[in-house]
Amino acid sequence: MSTTAAKASGSYAAGPPDNLRPRSHELGGEVASASDGDDLLNALGYKAELARTRSTWHVAFMSFVLASIPYGLATTLYYPLQNGGPVVVIWGWVIISAIILCVAASLGEITSVYPTAGGVYYQTFMIAPAKYRRVSAYICGWAYVVGNITITLAVNFGTALFFVACVNVFQNEDGSDIWQAETYQIFLVFLAITLLCNAISALGNKILPLLDTFAIVWTFVGLICILVTILVVAKEGRHSGAYAFGHFEPTSGWPKGWAFCVGLLHAGYATSSTGMIISMCEEVQRPATQVPKAMVITIVINAIGGLVFMIPLMFVLPDIAMLVALPSGQPVPTILKSAVGSSVGAICLLIPLMVLGILCGTACTTAASRCTWAFARDGAIPGARWWKEVHTGLDLPLNAMMLSMVIQILLGVIYFGSSAAFNAFSGVGVICLTISYAVPIAVSMIEKRKHVIGAKFPLGKFGWFCNIIALAWSFFAVPLFCMPAYIPVSAGTVNYAPVVFVGFTSVSLAWYITWGHKNYAGPPTEQVGEDVATMTTGAASAIPGDIKKPVPVEESLGKKD
Repeated sequence: MSTTAAKASGSYAAGPPDNLRPRSHELGGEVASASDGDDLLNALGYKAELARTRSTWHVAFMSFVLASIPYGLATTLYYPLQNGGPVVVIWGWVIISAIILCVAASLGEITSVYPTAGGVYYQTFMIAPAKYRRVSAYICGWAYVVGNITITLAVNFGTALFFVACVNVFQNEDGSDIWQAETYQIFLVFLAITLLCNAISALGNKILPLLDTFAIVWTFVGLICILVTILVVAKEGRHSGAYAFGHFEPTSGWPKGWAFCVGLLHAGYATSSTGMIISMCEEVQRPATQVPKAMVITIVINAIGGLVFMIPLMFVLPDIAMLVALPSGQPVPTILKSAVGSSVGAICLLIPLMVLGILCGTACTTAASRCTWAFARDGAIPGARWWKEVHTGLDLPLNAMMLSMVIQILLGVIYFGSSAAFNAFSGVGVICLTISYAVPIAVSMIEKRKHVIGAKFPLGKFGWFCNIIALAWSFFAVPLFCMPAYIPVSAGTVNYAPVVFVGFTSVSLAWYITWGHKNYAGPPTEQVGEDVATMTTGAASAIPGDIKKPVPVEESLGKKD
């Protein structure tokens, strides 16, 4: 029987013949052109709909902008200062950077085998045991989408709070803030920033790689200016090295050891975007090698950039009790003003961070729209037929972008009821992304890492070590980021991250029970073997035979776990 006939009749009882099975190095091979990247995508079951315009460095730069060190560290510096001070700021960053390097390497290895915009969701489906494939991919996909959307919300809302604090380096004659922003005013600033980031992402899609390149130069020029200025001027004097690297003074009410852990939200938030770049795989020329390399390179760059930014701040740090008592919850503008002794000087040093806030929001908006679109493409989101559409004129999933934006704005309303809303947004973003990163890594370990044999980004003998560290961090981080920043708490200061997380989980569970259990079939797999037949042969199978068995659509839709 011909392969075409076999596909049509679904006669492969144990999957297609070996010569039609895609190999891990086939799915992850370095190709010579973007057209081969599209062939690879077709082999994975999807039609290429987005233009491939990004190189390895473009992806690395975007990944850097997603974290936007030092901006990402500036907006959440409140947490480590209240939970220990310099020790948590510096050594917490070093520890988390090392852990996230293991997470990035683990995800990069799997991505080199399955490089699609579906990211961790698609990867989970392809490597999970058949009995649990659909439900595990569904859970991972929802966590990934919710994480992308809420972390984008956290970035934009954090930028709004940061902008207000930056304006208030200027004060009235009586020492009060020049702009004592009301709740509705802060919300309007957040709304304006969200609309701006969506406009840049949608209308400037073709120049986004240039913006990411500009952001790298802008960041390090800004870092050098901040480093030199505050250490040279240091109006209030400089602390000793022992203080900058060893002072530990928790004021959060938590026991000292746990206070250190709670302060890690600072570093965890800044590095939570690690796997978001996977959603850009279908706009990269050689995603199987470029995206994994970019993920790892970015962690190293971020780690260095973060230290260059934070170490000088610790040397000129004013009174910690005063910083954590600031109504804005944004200590960096006050630290810089104290260091240079001038409002004008402080705002000049803050401008690079303010610009980075917009660029970071734009990058997160772009990544969130791609992962939402990829999940909708497989019918996993209510109203998927609208969200999976690609705007041909703009060459991007505009509907998915608008859906993400509307959800962010609606969630932003929480701020009217809680001054700790930013804590909830950042917390639930980190929680969801951490879960989504952990699922494919855990499944790969359960399957004894057989799916990454022959990967184009192999970890080799370090594979198990990186996987174990990544998974251990995930188990620790999820409950950690449900904790309030300090105790005791009130209705206005409690961490609402668990509430938002449970809300999204309830929606996804209800959708799966009412529709997905009977109708959600997961990513397309019927043509995989057929499409890869023309690709280079190799060693280890990347996709197990039970996945590659052609299944009629009506049978697939009616299939249960």
